Amino acid sequence: MYTYFFVLAALFYAVCAFLPSKNRMAISIGTLIGWLLHGGALWVDVIGHDALRMGFAIMLSGALWISVAAYWLENRNFSLDGLRILVLPCAAVGVLLPTIFPGSMIPLVGKSALFPWHIAIAMLAYSTLTIAAFHAVLMALQESKLHTRVSVQKTGWFSLAIDRLPALLTMEKLLFRLIGFGFFLLTLTVLSGVIFSEELFGKAFKWDHKTIFTMLSWVLFGVLLAGRKWRGWRGKTALSFTLTGFTTLFLAYVGSRFVFEVILHRSLA
Repeated sequence: MYTYFFVLAALFYAVCAFLPSKNRMAISIGTLIGWLLHGGALWVDVIGHDALRMGFAIMLSGALWISVAAYWLENRNFSLDGLRILVLPCAAVGVLLPTIFPGSMIPLVGKSALFPWHIAIAMLAYSTLTIAAFHAVLMALQESKLHTRVSVQKTGWFSLAIDRLPALLTMEKLLFRLIGFGFFLLTLTVLSGVIFSEELFGKAFKWDHKTIFTMLSWVLFGVLLAGRKWRGWRGKTALSFTLTGFTTLFLAYVGSRFVFEVILHRSLA
């Protein structure tokens, strides 16, 4: 039954992605309905009896679900139509992935009560930094458009959506707000994984590919925030660090699971 919810959510996301921006109320309501359907379907799919279903598709779908929420909330304060055009089509595809790649069940029997919280915080961190990556892409496009001659600028619907974004300085403030919150959550994820590794996963902490990529991403975002505070980093430097840090985190969580589940046909707890 929940499969139909995934499909309906994808339809709502797709329609809202391509509605004219003047239909602001319809877009807001449609996105909210799609988000609720998406969240309900994820809950039913992921939460089992003494078990959690995990996989690259579920993690990506969950990250996009939280990204849609972040877009919807921020759009109430700022006109982020360009973000809608990036986030909602990705969410429309991502919401369907768990129906194709269901992942595997991870038993909770014998695991600490901290385990679900560790997963939830990691998901929130990944999702917050996902929306930061979308935001960084928009800023790069916005900055590029500023340096393009008026005579050669395009006037398509996406170009017009970029024009309706807040000022670049406002976008930059929003970006660092997202990165700061995402870095805080990622720090909690790293600390809980290191300190409670044996209690959470039933084995001592070890340096595997996921740990290395996660730590590298944490360092990149930490250096970016430090550079912002002490050296005033902004512009292309900030965008480069954001996208590099996100790509590294993507490889840690979604990329590694994709390789194991789809290419190697093995489960990854």
